[in-house]
Amino acid sequence: MLTEWLTTISFVFGGCCSNAVTLEQLTSQFPRAGSLITFCQFAIISLQGIRRHVTWSSYGPRLKPRRIPLMPYLVQVVLFYLVSLLNNAAFAYRIPMAVHIIFRSGGLVISMILGWIFAEKTYTTAQVLSVFIVTLGVIFTTLSASEPSSNVMIESSARVYLTGIGILTLALVFSGFLGLVQDYTYTTYGRPSNSSDKSFAAPTWQESMFYLHFLALPMFVTVRKDLMSQFYALSRGPLASYTIAVPPSISATILPSLPLPPPSATPLYPKSSSFLSFTNVGTSSTSSLVDPNALLLRLQLPAACFPLLLNTVTQLLCAVGVHRLTTQVSSLTVTLILVVRKAVSLILSIIVGWGRKANNPENVNMNMMWSGAALVLLGTIGYSLATNATTSTKKKSE
Repeated sequence: MLTEWLTTISFVFGGCCSNAVTLEQLTSQFPRAGSLITFCQFAIISLQGIRRHVTWSSYGPRLKPRRIPLMPYLVQVVLFYLVSLLNNAAFAYRIPMAVHIIFRSGGLVISMILGWIFAEKTYTTAQVLSVFIVTLGVIFTTLSASEPSSNVMIESSARVYLTGIGILTLALVFSGFLGLVQDYTYTTYGRPSNSSDKSFAAPTWQESMFYLHFLALPMFVTVRKDLMSQFYALSRGPLASYTIAVPPSISATILPSLPLPPPSATPLYPKSSSFLSFTNVGTSSTSSLVDPNALLLRLQLPAACFPLLLNTVTQLLCAVGVHRLTTQVSSLTVTLILVVRKAVSLILSIIVGWGRKANNPENVNMNMMWSGAALVLLGTIGYSLATNATTSTKKKSE
C-alpha cells in the first residue's frame, strides 16, 4: 500500500511538474506547436493502453469488454479533445506559462454555473464565496500579463493576448461540460476504481484514460495541415548532437575502413549533417575534444525532438498518476494534492525559470501574479472544504 501511494505521488509531482517544464520549453521556442504536442500526448497514452484494451481475433483487432459502453464515451471524447487542443493552442497567443497554470485552475465558476443551470445543483454560501475568491484570483492573474513590455504595437499585442485568454476561457467552458457528462456517466455506470474484476480488461480509471485518448486520434484529421506545418517547423529548427562511445572491440573493426586524419588534422566528419555518423569529436558543455584513437557514434536530431519526447512521456506519467490518485484517496485530498502540485509548477516557472528559453523572465507583474495565485489556491481549498462538509452533512442526515 505504501509503495503504491509513493508511486502515485511521484507520478503526480514528478510527471506533471516535469511535463509543465518541457511544455514551457517547447512553447517558448515553438509557440504554434500546440496541435503537434497534443497529438503526441494522445498517441503515446493510446499506445500504452492498446495491449490492455485491444485484442486480435480471426477477423482482426477488436476492443475488449468494457465497464462503460462505448456511446457514453463519445461525447466525453469530443469535449476532452477540444479542451486539450485549445489549452495547448493558447500558447501561440503570448500566454505566459504562469498565467496558463493559474487560469486553468479557475474552472470552478464555470462548473458551478453549468451545474446550477443544467444539473439543478445547489451550493452553500461558503462554496459561492470560495468561487468568488477564485474568480478574483483569475482576474488578477490575467491582468498581470496583459500589458506589453514596450509601447510598440500595444493595441495589437493586447488583441493577441485577449484572444489567448478567450481560447482558455472556451476551454474552461468545454471542461465544465465534460465534468457534467462524466458525473452523469459515473453515476450511471460507477465511478473509477482500482478494482481488478477479471471479466473486464482493466480498472475503470485505465479504461477511461485509454478511451478518452484513443477514440480522439481520428479527430486530429481536422488539424492535419497544422500538424504537418508544425512538424516541418520543428524538423527545420536547430540541430542537437548526441554522441555515444563505440566499444573498443567494435571500433577496432570499423576504424581501418574509415578515413582517419592525423591528430593535427581536422576531426573525422566534424560537421556532418547526417542523421547517424561516426566521429572522433566528443562534445562537452564547454568544448569539443578530439581523440584520434576513439570512435563515437553521433546522432543528430532537431533540438525540439528531445523535449517533445520528454513531454509526451511525462504526460503519460502525469495522467496515470492523477487517475490512480482518484481511486486511492478522497476527492478533497485529490484537490489539495493537485493544488500543491500546481503551486510547485508555478514556482518552477516563475522563480526557477526552468523551461524558458535562456531563462528570460516572463512579462508579468509579479505582485499581481502572486496575489492572483494565492487567491486561486485559497479559493480552491475553501471550495473543497465546503464541499466536503456539505457531503458529510448529507450522509449524516441520511
